Amino acid sequence: MVKSKRVAYALWALGGPLGLHHLYLGRDSHALLWMFTLGGFGFGWVREAFRIPTYVHEANQDTEKKRRRPPSVVPPPVSPVRFAGQVCVGIYFGTIALIGLNSLQFFYLIVLPLSVGAGVHLVSIAGHQTSNLQKTLTTCLLISALFYGSTLSPLPISLGASVTAAQYRGFKPPETSGHTQELGPRLYRLGLAWLAFSAPVGYCVFHNTTATLYYLSDCVAALLDVLWFLPWLRNVLEYILLMPYRLFCFITGGGYYEETWRRVLQILLHEYTEREIEALQLLSLEAEASPEDITRSYRELAKTWHPDHNPSKDAEAMFMKIHEAYEVLLQRHRPRRFK
Repeated sequence: MVKSKRVAYALWALGGPLGLHHLYLGRDSHALLWMFTLGGFGFGWVREAFRIPTYVHEANQDTEKKRRRPPSVVPPPVSPVRFAGQVCVGIYFGTIALIGLNSLQFFYLIVLPLSVGAGVHLVSIAGHQTSNLQKTLTTCLLISALFYGSTLSPLPISLGASVTAAQYRGFKPPETSGHTQELGPRLYRLGLAWLAFSAPVGYCVFHNTTATLYYLSDCVAALLDVLWFLPWLRNVLEYILLMPYRLFCFITGGGYYEETWRRVLQILLHEYTEREIEALQLLSLEAEASPEDITRSYRELAKTWHPDHNPSKDAEAMFMKIHEAYEVLLQRHRPRRFK
C-alpha cells in the first residue's frame, strides 16, 4: 500500500509525540522510541516536520521492494543527532531504573547497565539502521562496575554504550521492515514493550513521588556543583530549570499553585526550605556548612543550654530546639535511600 504524505503529516500533527506517523510508515522501533520519550522529548517531533517526506519516500520504496541500499559491509554514515539521542535516552532509561528499580538485587551491576543499554539500543535501531545489542550491553556492564553506586553513573554508561553502538552500526535486513508484517503482531509487541517500560514509571509516579523528587534533586545538585568554576553557565541552567515556574506564574498570576510549584522547585534545585533556614540561624551556621560544622556548632550550643548546666527556665525548651535543628540539618546531608 502506497503511503501518503498528507496522512503522515496528519498523524504527525495529531499524535506525533506518540509515534503514530511512524507506526503508519512501518517504523515500529521509531514509534516505540517516540512513545517512551514523547517524541524525543519534543525536539525530535518538531524536527520531523522536515523529515516526513523522506520517511514517506523510504516507506514507499520498501513497499514496492525497490529500495536500494549500500552493501552490507558499508556502514551508514555517523549521525551526530542519533549519537546525541542515544546518550540522552540511555540516561533517561537509567534514571527511570534508578528511581523505580533500585531495590532489586545486583541493581548497579546488572539492572542499571541493562536499562541504559536498552535505551541506547532503541535509538540505534530507529529507522533503517541497527546495531549489535550484545556488544552494547557488554560495554554497559563493564563500565557500570567502574562507577558502582554513583548517582551520575548513567552518564558514563550511556556515553560508552553510544560509542559502541555507533562503532557497530549497520543497515537492517529488508525482511525486518514493518511493512512485511501483520499489524496485529506489531501492536502486540509494541504493547508488551510499553508495559515493561511503564511499570517502573507508574511505580515512581504513584508510590515513590518523594524519592523521585529527591533523586532529581541530587542529580541537579551534582550537575550544578560540577560547574562551580563556570558561574555564568550554572546561572543559565538554574534559569532554565525555573522557566516552567516563571511561565506558570505569568499565565496564572500566582496563587496557591504558585506556592506548590515553588516548593517543588526548591527540592529540585536543592535549595533550603524555611525550616532548614531557621535551623541554620539557630545554630549560627552559613548555608555552605558541612556536616562537621553542623555537629561542632550543635555540641557547643548543647553544652551551653543543657538543663543540667544551665539553670535558666528556658534552658530545656532551647535545648530541644537546638536538637531539632541539628536533626533537620543532619537529615539533609544523609544519603537518601529509595524504598
